[in-house]
Amino acid sequence: MTPKILAFSGSTRIDSLNRQALEHAVQGARDAGAEVTLIDLRDYSLPLYTADLENSHGQPEASVRLKALFKSHHGLLIASPEYNSSITPLLKNTLDWVSRPHGEESGLVPYQGKLAALVSASDGHLGGLRGLRHIREILTALQVLVLPKQMALAHADKELAKPASPGLAHLAETGKALAEAIRRWN
Repeated sequence: MTPKILAFSGSTRIDSLNRQALEHAVQGARDAGAEVTLIDLRDYSLPLYTADLENSHGQPEASVRLKALFKSHHGLLIASPEYNSSITPLLKNTLDWVSRPHGEESGLVPYQGKLAALVSASDGHLGGLRGLRHIREILTALQVLVLPKQMALAHADKELAKPASPGLAHLAETGKALAEAIRRWN
């Protein structure tokens, strides 16, 4: 069985450290035999979730497309930037829209049975570690099994520029661990 992984970053910033870190994790998953779909959340523009908006206009087309992507993959590889010790509004809003019921289908369907691996990158000393705790809690509430192996790349502005950085190898190992866990799980 070939693991199918959906990978995305909670940042749309050009030259995002998290997007760069994610690419190393994606390569690790691909090297382990996974089929990885790497998306940019810029391509799935979503308004800020409110029940009033959903009730009056329904689910945005981008939300429906994302739901389909989530459902067609075995796992999620997420790079979660840290904003004020938590996750980005973009990432939270994306997860919220995908979790909305669609017709008779529960909003948990896109998440159920999924495994996830988390990475983060920051130019600070902790590498975005505090935000990973929050994304782990959110995904767990959505019934995603989050692997204990995660990677927070500290001083990412410098580490990503060093091809032989041990941190880059750890990012790749995180992607590989997800691919191997999916293979065992399914």
